[in-house]
Amino acid sequence: MPERDLRGWLRVLGPGLAVAATGVGAGDVVAAAVAGSRFGIAVAWAAIIGAVFKFVLNEGIARWQLSTGTTLLEGWATRLGRPVQIVFLAYLILWGFFVGGALMSACGLAAHAIAPALSVRSWGALHSIVFAALVLVGGYGPFERFVKILIAAMFVALIGCAAVVQPPLLTLQQIIGEAGIPTGSARLLLGVVGGVGGTVTMLSYGYWIREKGWRGREWYRVARVDLAVAYGLTGLFGLAVMVLAAVVLHAEGVVVEGSSGVIRMGTMLGAVAGPIGEWAFRLGFWAAVATSMVGVWQGVPYLFADFVAQRKGDGTIVDTRSRPYRGFLLWLCLPPMLLLWFERPVQIILLYSILGAVFMPFLAGTLLYMNRKIEWVGAEMRSGWLSSALLTLALVLFGALGWFSIAKALASLAR
Repeated sequence: MPERDLRGWLRVLGPGLAVAATGVGAGDVVAAAVAGSRFGIAVAWAAIIGAVFKFVLNEGIARWQLSTGTTLLEGWATRLGRPVQIVFLAYLILWGFFVGGALMSACGLAAHAIAPALSVRSWGALHSIVFAALVLVGGYGPFERFVKILIAAMFVALIGCAAVVQPPLLTLQQIIGEAGIPTGSARLLLGVVGGVGGTVTMLSYGYWIREKGWRGREWYRVARVDLAVAYGLTGLFGLAVMVLAAVVLHAEGVVVEGSSGVIRMGTMLGAVAGPIGEWAFRLGFWAAVATSMVGVWQGVPYLFADFVAQRKGDGTIVDTRSRPYRGFLLWLCLPPMLLLWFERPVQIILLYSILGAVFMPFLAGTLLYMNRKIEWVGAEMRSGWLSSALLTLALVLFGALGWFSIAKALASLAR
């Protein structure tokens, strides 16, 4: 347990920062920027709500693992049946391939904006190889330290830019006074709420707290503080991006679309905050997508290794030195490079959107069901009425978001 002072807490906190930063990728930055550019500060509240829901889901993952001693993946297999495990494995393989390509493209675009000497494809492939080597050489400790450095760069750069373009007190007054749901903003706001803080990557939290030695119910309070700090910072990050988009773009009647639009926002920011502001924004955007890639490369292979360990049933330890872990890391690192050579992979993007849409309702629903079972988690750790109510709201929210995403994808395929 940590010492009862700030220094003790700073030493112990880490898995929450890693999982929250991993979940904040290019898609989240783009969604926040688009919402801010279209509707202004009136919709900035969506970033905070999104962080709250992701905290609730990740808290549920920690609650299950610390009360039962098993990962959520093990819980799905033993409590819901082997078919659930098999279906998730197939899902994980597909998801890994498409998210790997998306992360390489985003890192390539962000790095190219800083140093255009290399192409987007070259930067994307280089990031993939370098981060895979970092994961293979080091364990969890070096990874956590590296992520903390990137987080510091990300938050100082982007939150600093937001503070420069508009005084924080004025921003707070506007957020409170102008909060609302403008006409035509509902679906976009669902995307912002649903995007802040990750999807499948949240499952990595269970393996990272094991690496830290957090086992047993006595660590539950520590995990809650860890996640509260992490998602508090995540909410501030999303808020900063939306404020920047509102002040820099919405005020000028400019609406951005896609990652290239975010880079354009950085260029326009230079006219308001000067060259330092422009380059700080580009650095912050790069740090956001880089933490996503290194976090996925380090955390998601645990899931595949856990599956293999359960199939063997021989008590195999799930760690970064195992062959299944390293094999899945290579699956994330190398094959998705093929997607860098597709200029407009419409079918790939649509399939990826469907894959992302179906996971979050499943996660919310299973946590709501499993963490209410006294015989599984115990009376002391059973979800209370507030946790259950928030998980129910998350199930409804992500179910609606999934429905909209799938309907949009199918309509596009029909055309």
